[in-house]
Amino acid sequence: MEVESVKNAIRDLRSALGWTQADLAERLDVSRQTVNALETGRYDPSLPLAFRLSKLLARPLEDLFFPDPDSPKPDSPESDSPEPESPESEDT
Repeated sequence: MEVESVKNAIRDLRSALGWTQADLAERLDVSRQTVNALETGRYDPSLPLAFRLSKLLARPLEDLFFPDPDSPKPDSPESDSPEPESPESEDT
């Protein structure tokens, strides 16, 4: 089963506050590398970290994380699901 990719607005919101990655990392009690990995989409946060980000940035989770519009949907034709078989005709 294919999982839909997730994008986030962390970099934009952090920059709007005038914070560096190090500033955000200190406020979240994580490394700067973790903040970088979050912003670039290489790492999806744990639920507790996502809630801390939401509270710190004063935004609901839905504003922070959202589906990647370029990612194929799990039920879309681009997914790896097999084609349904057509019924075979029976000779009688």
